[in-house]
Amino acid sequence: MPSPESVDVRLQQAMKLVLLATLPGMLALFWFYGWGVLINVLLAGTTALAVEAAVLQLRKRPLKPTLSDGSALVSATLLALALPPYCPWWLTVSAAAFAMLFGKHLYGGVGSNPFNPAMLGFALVMVAFPQQMTHWPASHGMDLSGGVQQVFGFGQTPDAWVRATALDSLRINKSLTMDELFSSNQAFGRFGGHGVEWVNLAFLAGGAFLLQRRVFSWHAPVGMLASLFIISLLCWNGSGSDSHGSPLFHLLTGASMLGAFFIVTEPVSGARSPGARLLFGIGVGLLTYLIRTWGGYPDGVAFAVLLMNLCVPALERLVTARQARVAP
Repeated sequence: MPSPESVDVRLQQAMKLVLLATLPGMLALFWFYGWGVLINVLLAGTTALAVEAAVLQLRKRPLKPTLSDGSALVSATLLALALPPYCPWWLTVSAAAFAMLFGKHLYGGVGSNPFNPAMLGFALVMVAFPQQMTHWPASHGMDLSGGVQQVFGFGQTPDAWVRATALDSLRINKSLTMDELFSSNQAFGRFGGHGVEWVNLAFLAGGAFLLQRRVFSWHAPVGMLASLFIISLLCWNGSGSDSHGSPLFHLLTGASMLGAFFIVTEPVSGARSPGARLLFGIGVGLLTYLIRTWGGYPDGVAFAVLLMNLCVPALERLVTARQARVAP
């Protein structure tokens, strides 16, 4: 049995690699949306570490081992990257604090959480503050001074600066064909959302790096992306006004790649065995498409992950029972 010290070292190494792998996606978001992305990361990271330190003090636990393992910083970073750039500071702080308190320490800390902390924090603010969560900038964002003023409410939002995302525009579309949407709506790029398609490719590159370093196995990411591709292909009815989007559109829009390589691979709240991980990813992909297409929210990754977190014990039992039946 490995010693607690060796487990802590492996956890720290894994968390460092995950943070490194987020850099391509973070830089792509920064390129398209500006300083608001980095302000979100800074606010969420500071809040997560402060809340974790306060909880450890209350529980009379040593600070250094837990604060230095990197898990809080990883959860905060993933949460910040999923939030709209330039969202109000209190929204980011609320989401990060809720993620740490109710997504992690309520269940005993790292290694015990049944839900993905980052997605739990995201879901809270999505349900509680839907208007602020749909305010995505339409341009390349602001400079640092303008971004700070926008986040902390020192200045007014410029006219026509905020727009609906490609997923939201497609969900409420009733009359335009897909070709007309891509040609007339600035939220759409060449294959997916404007800018977001490149962000997804950047997260794909980071995920490939983590796979190459064997930080996680291929089962959950492949399961999610394959099921999202297959169901969007089966439900795709071309470019008509009632189209739900092509498979490529769904893979390169929203938080598809962030979810596949950085969210569903979370080792604690996800499945343990390879077969259960594959089923977990498949379920997340199917639910993501269903929520995007017929649900009340434009992107369903967070809710899909949380729903599948509830199913993990059943998935593990299902896989174990099947293995027992086929065993000689």
